[in-house]
Amino acid sequence: MTPAAVLDPPAPGVVAFFKVLADETRLAILRLLTLTDLRAGELVAALGLPQNGVSYHLKHLRALGLLREHRSQADARDIYYTLAWERLAALYAAAGAVLHLSAGSFRVTREDARPLRVLVLCTHNSARSQLAEGLLRHLGGAAVAVVSAGTRPAAHVHPDVLAVLARAGIPTGPLHPKAVDPFLAQTFDAVITVCDRSREQCPAFPGAPRPIHWSFPDPLEIDDAAARRDLLEAMYHDLRIRIPYFLGGVLPGEPAGGPRAAGARAGGPGTR
Repeated sequence: MTPAAVLDPPAPGVVAFFKVLADETRLAILRLLTLTDLRAGELVAALGLPQNGVSYHLKHLRALGLLREHRSQADARDIYYTLAWERLAALYAAAGAVLHLSAGSFRVTREDARPLRVLVLCTHNSARSQLAEGLLRHLGGAAVAVVSAGTRPAAHVHPDVLAVLARAGIPTGPLHPKAVDPFLAQTFDAVITVCDRSREQCPAFPGAPRPIHWSFPDPLEIDDAAARRDLLEAMYHDLRIRIPYFLGGVLPGEPAGGPRAAGARAGGPGTR
């Protein structure tokens, strides 16, 4: 009997997952998409490869179920590629289990530096950006100072959004719609747009913060209440996986006490 014969077979998709990750370009695509949703042309530019080469690698990632795609709400000719976060997390955990490794959990500690300052930008600042703000504050703790705003803010946060966060035990008291204008002179480390329209209209901020785009459809355009709640729940679970990847990878390799620690302060997004 060979040694392999006594091993339990890996979970479905694990071998293919290892094969996908073994290709440098496909790994690069996954790493790019852990941070921001991108259009095909943006992947071409980032990778320095021809369109047909990028399409070839996207085909393999789609075949394993690692990508989702949808047409931009700003320009229907554009297609955004998004990681299928739950599928990625499941395969990642299954791959670790094959080697008896713990998938672990992402933790963010910034004891020697000021908080990471993040602005989440949307159109109406009543649903998607509020979900992201609530979760970023909850998951990042003292390591993150987050605020959200809208280019055309609504009068209030949608009650379905508050209900999703409340069920998860996430405080909703700090959440209210805000216009982006008061934040235009402030310095952020990252500006995250969560709707396609706000990405296309995103203003410039001092210090050239890292631009991140998470392409979510507008749940408030859905008239059916049950379908709207289902979409918000799906967004919550997507963000619940996506945000720790962002927090763990947005500033990789930064030494404690480095440039960001200089002049450290405890001020949140409302301070300058």
